[in-house]
Order: sequence, then C-alpha cells, then structure tokens
Amino acid sequence: MLHSDILNTLGAEIAGGDLAAGDVLTLAELAERFNVSRTVVREVMRILETLGMVRAKRRVGLTVQPAGSWSVLDPQVIAWRLAGAGRAEQLRSLTQLRVALEPTAARLAASTGQHAGPELVQLAARMRQLGEQGLGDTPEYLAIDVRFHTLLLTSGGNEMFAALAGSVAEVLTGRTKLGLTPAHPAHTAVENHEELARAIEVGDPVRAEAHARAVLDTVWAEVDYASQVERGRSTPE
Repeated sequence: MLHSDILNTLGAEIAGGDLAAGDVLTLAELAERFNVSRTVVREVMRILETLGMVRAKRRVGLTVQPAGSWSVLDPQVIAWRLAGAGRAEQLRSLTQLRVALEPTAARLAASTGQHAGPELVQLAARMRQLGEQGLGDTPEYLAIDVRFHTLLLTSGGNEMFAALAGSVAEVLTGRTKLGLTPAHPAHTAVENHEELARAIEVGDPVRAEAHARAVLDTVWAEVDYASQVERGRSTPE
C-alpha cells in the first residue's frame, strides 16, 4: 500500500470518528495492518501529528486527539472531514467562515487588486456559459469556480486571506462532491459573480463587497438546507 493511501485511510478514520479521541495506536499494529514497514508508518504518523490529529507519548504510543486540536483549516483535514458522516455540518461551519471572510476580501481586491478584474470577468462569463449548458456540476465548472475565488482571496495583497485560498478551494470541491452544485446554477448566483468581477475591475469596493455577500447568501442557503436535512436523517424516529 502506498504512503499516501495509508495517510488518507487513517486521516479519514480519525476525522470520521472511526478512530475516536483517546484511542491509542502503535507502530507495530499499524505496520501489521497495512503490511508495510514501521518506517513508512512512522512517516505517516509524523504527518498526522503535525496536523494535530495524534500525539506521540513515550511508552504509550500515538494517541488520537480531539477535533479541537486539529489543524482544521488545513485542506487535507477539510477533505477528510468532508468525507465523513458529519460532512454537511462541517461544510456548514466552513461556509460560515466564507461568509465572514470573502466580502471583506472582495472589498480589498476592488481597492488594491483591480489588475485581477479582467480575469475575474472572463471566469464569470465562462461560468455563465457552462451553467446555461447545464454543466454547473462538472469538473470544468468547479475548476473555474475555484480559480475565481482563489483570485478573489489572493489579489488584495492580504497574506492572511491568501493563506486560506486552499481551504476555500477544498470547501468548493466538497460542495460539488456532496451534490450541492446544481447543473443549472441559479441566475442570481451567476449574475452576482459577474457583478462582483466588474466591481473589482472598476475599483468599486462597496459594490464588490455587496455582490460577494450576495454570492455567499446563496451558498449559505444551500448548505444550511443540506445541514438540516442531514440532522433530520440522523434523528431517531
């Protein structure tokens, strides 16, 4: 088994709760389970430890840590959590972060990053074309959406916003995997992407912030509904 396969298996098991906080893992047991050397397992666990998901303790082994210790904004951790049973709630909390973050990033981009405007306009136009063709749930649409929001977060010159671009990209990917990106995107959502791009191009921070907030309002409604559905399914009858 490949190093990356072991990492993804254990990361997903911890994120999904199959390995609970307090569970103890040993290199010997893991090496036997995956039929690999302890050296391979040690490297995997070192990565999980840097992500706060396990902690090594002499004469004990590696103890699974509670979610509060994890690097929850790391794209890898986000991907593992979105693959688990509580993915809709995870997506909900991440979307709350986007709601708080992206309108301000849009205002900043319009103030200092107008150079990104032409590309944003082109990306929004392509999103409209794909959406009108019923291709809003395709890999191409996702790639353009990721590029659009990455540019939004990185063009304003704030290194904190830029550092979160990978996290937001993983959230967008998670939405698509959960089937929350419709084949025919809502007209208002596409229109707000276009207006946001134009506002950044002409350097209008107030309008850019308003349209970024409108984009996220649509996303929030979709994610909040999915979260309510999942909670309803998990409630005993």
